[in-house]
Amino acid sequence: MTRTDPATRPPRRPTASDGLLVVDKPAGWTSHDVVARVRHLAGTRKVGHAGTLDPMATGVLVLGVGRATRLLTYVVGADKEYVATIRLGESTTTDDAEGESLARADASGVSRTEIEVGITALTGEILQVPSSVSAIKIDGERAYARVRAGETVELAARPVTVSRFTLDAVRPVPAGTDGPAALDLDVTVVCSSGTYIRALARDLGARLGVGGHLTALRRTRVGGYPIAIARTLDELAEWPADTPLDVLPLADAARATFPVRDLTPAEATALSFGKRIDADTVRSEPGPVAALAPDGELVALLETRGAHACPTLVFAPA
Repeated sequence: MTRTDPATRPPRRPTASDGLLVVDKPAGWTSHDVVARVRHLAGTRKVGHAGTLDPMATGVLVLGVGRATRLLTYVVGADKEYVATIRLGESTTTDDAEGESLARADASGVSRTEIEVGITALTGEILQVPSSVSAIKIDGERAYARVRAGETVELAARPVTVSRFTLDAVRPVPAGTDGPAALDLDVTVVCSSGTYIRALARDLGARLGVGGHLTALRRTRVGGYPIAIARTLDELAEWPADTPLDVLPLADAARATFPVRDLTPAEATALSFGKRIDADTVRSEPGPVAALAPDGELVALLETRGAHACPTLVFAPA
């Protein structure tokens, strides 16, 4: 086996600070591919992501570096925004353009009013059956792996919330040698974590009686992290090799995800030792609160329990 001469190896990049990095994932890359690339650029293996994007999809992928990986559990559960294109007139094995065609139908007669009625029925709190090629585990194995192995997979419906599902444009697709006339719908979706946009495309097509699948998907926001602050992998690759990769500091990352409580010096010290402090008597948030020291540093995440605020995660230990 040939070993690389240490003298010819590229120098290790300096380790990035703890924080979040919002990446504009390119098409064709898996979320794991992006994590692997950022591990190299950030000079550390301690990198994780919040919410997988399919290889076909592009857009916001939130990564945690260092101690910020502990925030990802909360970021995963944030609401998400997408822009997508749904093709009416064809259903596929994967509910998107990467699957094999199952059936085709002429969708040219479907009116905009019918489409909007179908969209309304899929808006709000709904029960959704995830795509059979999703990453959901069945007896410890991913559903998509079972499908690829030739198994028939049936997943149970689960509650999700589609808070916004709007029709932005309808574009006719003429009939051709590969099938009858279709309709491409440009849509915007805001939804809860765990919602499958592929399944919305499938279910809309089924409601309209012509079948449907997803042909394009771009995630434009995850919680408080919009596409406007995302950087491409090409932009990140241009970062000077001798300078730590710039990330969103822990405190700023927490501000984008949680309500904030400003601490007194005594409270910051107590929390750094893992001690509880008095609950906020002015307001009480139902979920975690980011507790910031007087100097702006993220000290801990707090949850109110009766008369006290207790640290659930401590980021600035004594």
